[in-house]
Amino acid sequence: MSDMSVQPGVLAEVPSHARYLTFRRRAAAGDPRSDLARLAALPVDESRVVGIGASLVHELGAHVEGLRTFPAMDGRGLSVPSTPSALWCWLRGEERGELVHASILMRRTLADAFEIETVVDAFRHLDGRDLTGYEDGTENPAGDDAVAAAVVSGAGAGLDGSSFVAVQQWVHDLDRFASFSRVEQDETIGRRLSDNEEMDDAPPGAHVKRTEQEAFDPPAYLVRRSMAWADAKREGLVFVAFGRSLDPFETLMRRMTGADDGVPDHLFRFTRPATGSYFWCPPARGGRLDLRALLGRQPEEFAEFSDN
Repeated sequence: MSDMSVQPGVLAEVPSHARYLTFRRRAAAGDPRSDLARLAALPVDESRVVGIGASLVHELGAHVEGLRTFPAMDGRGLSVPSTPSALWCWLRGEERGELVHASILMRRTLADAFEIETVVDAFRHLDGRDLTGYEDGTENPAGDDAVAAAVVSGAGAGLDGSSFVAVQQWVHDLDRFASFSRVEQDETIGRRLSDNEEMDDAPPGAHVKRTEQEAFDPPAYLVRRSMAWADAKREGLVFVAFGRSLDPFETLMRRMTGADDGVPDHLFRFTRPATGSYFWCPPARGGRLDLRALLGRQPEEFAEFSDN
């Protein structure tokens, strides 16, 4: 892709700290193009990943093949909500203060047409584990395989180098999980906590059994970049998965809800998703977001807006 590439934060390792922002359109606000132009003028690096929601793409009169609204799903005694937003930003860093300042910059950049809808602060727990103690994303593709799984190619200028992302905030009941025996905990996940090895005799509802990416046709490969989160009253996991398409995520989610065979994922015994959103993460070009698919302008044309 030479000068055109995926946003660096998509494939970078999970940072020590993160903040997830979602934005909605301001009531009675005007055309959002000026705000997006200011956003496109900001330098692109690993500290920020930006995603655009289907509603905003539609408002701009543009089309991104494969982007759609997150589908609500139901299963036996469970539900997966759909909570779409206009714009999403994953702020990444090694210190919380820098994330505060990065949030202020985003708020100012988008202030005319957008307002912050939700803020979730997250962190890397131990070596990247869920708050249950189990490792998350063990089967993540890496290197060239990660690029193949997460990055759009062959779609044309303005689309190549982009990525789709599924985002869910899961709320854990850790007291309930702690009430399980160690065997029950291992069987819920499908791995042993002691050595992180998959259990050959795990039950059909074990999370690992439900979500074996290579077990589907075609394989449902995604690059997961999930992080633990907590506030004064609740805690859980912000599930973030990048893909060249949203199809693999929906394949996995249908299997988790039991839509395919009536067997729900054992994760639902102690955790529930509170949100569910899809976004398109534009490519980068020349060190800036390439929004030509939305705004019809080259990245270098946004230099006049670079006053942040």
